[in-house]
Amino acid sequence: MPSMAEPRVVPRAEHKISRRDIDPDALKVLYRLRQFNHIAYLVGGSVRDLLIGRRPKDFDIGTSAHPYQVKKLFRNCWIIGRRFRLAHVKFGPKVIEVATFRRQVAAGEEVVQDGVPAPMHQAVPEPAEEVVIDHEATAQPDHYLHRDNTFGTPEEDAFRRDFTINALFYDIATFSIIDYVGGLGDLHAGVVRSIGDPEVRFREDPVRMMRAVALAARLEFAIDEPSLDAIRLQRHEIARASPPRLLEEYYKILRAGASERTFRELGRLGLLEPISSELHQGATSLWQSLAALDAYRRRFESTPDTLTNAILLGSLLVPLGLMQGRMTPPIESDSPDAESERRMAGPRLGQLPLARRDIERLRQLLGVQRRLRDLAAAPRAKRALIHRNVFRDTLTWIEIHGHVPDVVEHWKALAADASSAPLPGEELPAEARPLRRRRRRRGRRRFHPTTH
Repeated sequence: MPSMAEPRVVPRAEHKISRRDIDPDALKVLYRLRQFNHIAYLVGGSVRDLLIGRRPKDFDIGTSAHPYQVKKLFRNCWIIGRRFRLAHVKFGPKVIEVATFRRQVAAGEEVVQDGVPAPMHQAVPEPAEEVVIDHEATAQPDHYLHRDNTFGTPEEDAFRRDFTINALFYDIATFSIIDYVGGLGDLHAGVVRSIGDPEVRFREDPVRMMRAVALAARLEFAIDEPSLDAIRLQRHEIARASPPRLLEEYYKILRAGASERTFRELGRLGLLEPISSELHQGATSLWQSLAALDAYRRRFESTPDTLTNAILLGSLLVPLGLMQGRMTPPIESDSPDAESERRMAGPRLGQLPLARRDIERLRQLLGVQRRLRDLAAAPRAKRALIHRNVFRDTLTWIEIHGHVPDVVEHWKALAADASSAPLPGEELPAEARPLRRRRRRRGRRRFHPTTH
C-alpha cells in the first residue's frame, strides 16, 4: 500500500459542493453520526459526480462508527453482509449505505479487530466495490485477494479504493473536500488512474479493468497509460472473475447511458473476448441497438425502472441474432444430471449465466410487440393487451428499438385511459355498475292468477 501523506484539504469557499445538492436523507445520517462524535464523510462516486456537476446515483457514507454503533443511532437501520458488515439506513424505498472505514490487509498479515486477532474469513472484500471471489489455492502464483479489508482509518480507506477519482471525501463537519490520493488533480485533468500499481490492483480484482473502461466512457475521461498497459497485459484475467458478477457489471453498463462507448472500448482492449466472444466480434446492428438504449436512458435524470433485465439483455442478444432459434430439448440422459439436462436450451452469451426468467420475458415481449404494431385491432383486443403483465416491457422495447413514435403515443394514450378500467373478464365495483333489468329465465312458466 502507498505510504500515507498529509491530505489535500479544500475548504468550502474553494469547491462547488453545496449541501443543497446532497440528498436530504444522506444529510440526516451524516449529521446524526457527527452529533455522536463519529467521523462522517460523503464518499466515493457521489463526491466525484457533485464536483463535476453530475447528479449522483447513490450517496454513500464512510464513518469511524462500527456497524452496530450505526444501528444504535437509527431505528430504520439494517445490518447486511455475512462477513464484512454494512449498515443500510432505509428511508422508504431509498437506502443510504454506511460503511465503516476499512483498510486493505497485506498478504500474511494478522488481522486484528478491536484488539483481538480475527480469523481469516472475517477480513473480507466490500460487496459494492471490492468483491473478490474465493477459490481454492493452486500450484500457480495467485495474486487474487483472498483477504481484503478490515476496519481502518480514513487514510487507509482512501488508499484501498480502486481509482483516485473515487477516493475523495466530503467532510460534513467542515464542509471541506479531503483528498489523500491526488483524485482532485485527476478529476480536473479528466483521467481515470488506478491507486497503486495497476498490475497488482488488477490481479487482485480483474473486474477493476472493466470498471476503469466503464468509468472513463461514462465520464468521457481518458485512462492513464500505466493502467491501459496493465489492461492489455492482463486482459485474460477477467475470465477468473465470477460470471454472475460479470453479468451484473454488464447490466450496470447498460443502465448508465454510455453502453455503446463502453462496449466498443471493452472490445478494443480485448476484455470481451474471454467472457462473451459474441460481443467481442461486434456488429453494426449491435452498436445501433446500444446507441438507441443510451438515447432512451439519457432522457431521465436517474435510471428508470422501465429498463428491466429483459430489455437490457434483448439490446445485446436481438441485434446479434441470438434470439432467432427455437428452444429445443437436449438428448435425454440417464445420468444423475438428467433432470437438469432436460431443461430447454436457450440463447447463450459466452460464459455469462443468463437468467431463464429474463430470457422468457424477452421472448414474450418480442412476440407481443407485433400485436402492438397493429393499430387497427379491435378495441377489446387492445384492452386485453394493455392488461397483460408484459405490456409495459413491450411498450418500452418499441419506444427504444421500434422507431415508430406514433405507435408508442397511441398505446400510451390508451393505457392512460384504461388505467382505471377493469381487466377483461372482471366486473366493475358494485357502486359503478349500471342498473340492469332482471331477465326472466327461459322455459319458466309465467304465473297467471286467473288460470289457477
